[in-house]
Amino acid sequence: MPLLHRLPTRTAQALGLGALALVSLLPAAPAQARVTRLVIDARQPAAAPAGAPTGVAYEQIVGRAFGELDPALPGNAIIQDIRLGLDADGKARYVATFQLLKPVDKAQASGLMWHDVPNRGRIFPNAAQEYAAGDVMLASAWQGDSAGATAVKPTATIGATQWLQLPVARAADGGRITGEVFARIVNRSGPASQPLLVQTNPVPYRPLSLDTTKARLVSRGGELQSGEVIDERVVPAAEWAWARCDAKNPFPGTPDPTQICLKAGFDPKRLYQVVFTAADPQVLGMGFAAWRDVGQFFKTAKADDAGTPNPVAGWVSHSIGRGVSQSGNFLRGWLHLGFNRGEDGQAVHDGLWPIIAGRRIALNYRWAQPDGVLELYQAGSEGPQWWLPAPDALRGGRESGILQRCQATRTCPKVIEHFGSAEVWALKLTPEWVGTDGKADLPLPPNVRRYYLASSHHGGGAGGFDTSLPGVGLPATGAACPGNNFGTGVLPANPMPHTETVNALRQHFRRWVMQDVPPPPSRYPTLAAGQLARADKASLGMPTLPGLRATVPEPDFIMPVHVLDHGPDFDPVDGSGIASLAPPRVRQVLPMWAPKVDADGNELGGVPVVLALAPLGTYLGWNITAAGDKPFHAGQICNYVGGMLPFARTQAQREAAQDPRPSLEERYGSHAGYVAAVRQAAAAAQQQGFLLPEDAQALIRAAEASQVLR
Repeated sequence: MPLLHRLPTRTAQALGLGALALVSLLPAAPAQARVTRLVIDARQPAAAPAGAPTGVAYEQIVGRAFGELDPALPGNAIIQDIRLGLDADGKARYVATFQLLKPVDKAQASGLMWHDVPNRGRIFPNAAQEYAAGDVMLASAWQGDSAGATAVKPTATIGATQWLQLPVARAADGGRITGEVFARIVNRSGPASQPLLVQTNPVPYRPLSLDTTKARLVSRGGELQSGEVIDERVVPAAEWAWARCDAKNPFPGTPDPTQICLKAGFDPKRLYQVVFTAADPQVLGMGFAAWRDVGQFFKTAKADDAGTPNPVAGWVSHSIGRGVSQSGNFLRGWLHLGFNRGEDGQAVHDGLWPIIAGRRIALNYRWAQPDGVLELYQAGSEGPQWWLPAPDALRGGRESGILQRCQATRTCPKVIEHFGSAEVWALKLTPEWVGTDGKADLPLPPNVRRYYLASSHHGGGAGGFDTSLPGVGLPATGAACPGNNFGTGVLPANPMPHTETVNALRQHFRRWVMQDVPPPPSRYPTLAAGQLARADKASLGMPTLPGLRATVPEPDFIMPVHVLDHGPDFDPVDGSGIASLAPPRVRQVLPMWAPKVDADGNELGGVPVVLALAPLGTYLGWNITAAGDKPFHAGQICNYVGGMLPFARTQAQREAAQDPRPSLEERYGSHAGYVAAVRQAAAAAQQQGFLLPEDAQALIRAAEASQVLR
């Protein structure tokens, strides 16, 4: 159903950010979560994943939730531009897709609902243990930029990506709102035109005019982590076009607002950045409220306004919101802006699980690009990343914390967060632990548990023991660097797994939420324990290893937090407002900390993981970008994929390679010796609560069957 024409009531300049921050802390009048209409588009039996018992039959339901927001309610007033996206009756409306997995028989339902945040429209598969328990599993849309995978479609479809339909902000007189945005093209070559991408989706804004004199295109020879730009050159307006072209259809090509065609073609050694005037920003911050209201509807409502029943009405007693990476950043931003408080004043979710997410999603501001990944100028690291209100020593600004609003309204959930090393090295994590000045560990509140999986990359690796052996399972080629055409790593991908630890955390979390049984104490590197240092080789105690340049990691290797100036109407504490500087200016670069390492180069201070306790090499949360055919990032950190350097098998091989690390034979003696080390490691991890008995036995069997020291 198309959204109605928006009749705004005031201009964006009237939306005072400081006033909104204050209003969001005040109590609101009770109101019902406003999913007004539910449409079920498809329903079919659902097959449980491998490993799940067959005793609980499931069905899958997909559809659309039609919702409305009252901008006068304090929980909604914080949404940037909401008053510029209203229908004639003064309400802002959205349509959000959802996927619901539920037992067929209510008697087999556990009472727990997982509410998952899609990642760029994708839904990650649910775990076999959740099917076995009879959990309800909901995922619903939040990303309303309607670009690529999140493009709005006529209906919801089983297996398709999730989308959110939002209003466009209009000026007070009904006219179009315009502003400058920027986009980048990197590691591309040849005469063909190139699309403007954020990660793998299109930039969600188009130029208002195809006249290149009204835009600015530059190329750059390099960018440093300090924010310094190297060899920037302006591309003359006559030398490029908003067009699609290739060798058969050369410059100036066929007009296309989503592509850039260069008369001289693209040089892979250079980055291209365009600044242009766009129009019609969507009210993206409504995605926070849409995800809130859909979750609360399925948890608490009996039916929609027309009487269409909630398929799980009365089934859910407890709920946990969960998101991975970008989606975990969404949860942190969602909670910080107060959205765990529903329109009825009650807490929406009992628990939140932001997974491998150390930032806050950059969503609630005009011209946001929520697909953004860690490149220079990407928003998301502004303001407090820590939980309790604390001063921001180096950046200044008002004292704040992610839990500040929910503490004021007594709607804070229980939180588990877990990370790997990649979140430290490429996702700017450590200010969450030690503040912006790194002088002391920041305290954690009782409702938050933090767990660190040392020496692992983003989401964990493939696991197993043979995956660490050259010629058996370790790839001969470097890992692909995540991001927008970023490149390839020098080292093969790090196999250090998260799977078994996550299985244990899942069980702890459901007991904590449903039975108030606390999980194990937080476990992560701290300054107090002497496990954190400035992120450079000497400070961390990193050994010189074969296969790596002798100086890595250098002081400017880690991706730091850049203090960005987005313009005077942008509130960095809340990540809200209007971004008027494209690109933003780099005002400051924060010092960064990382976990110290042992003599092998493996990190200290994490939870017990079997492969870390019985290592087969050095596991890195970082990698180095190779030159290859995508040279712009060559020599720099390979975004957020880790690398692995295996131990030599024998002492003679180690000495020939001038490797300071003891060989496998020196460590374990024989295959049986390695299996014994795995048994000991599994017992320690299980005893400390980070490994389930069935996973411990599976790891021991895998070690026995492995080729280690055969």
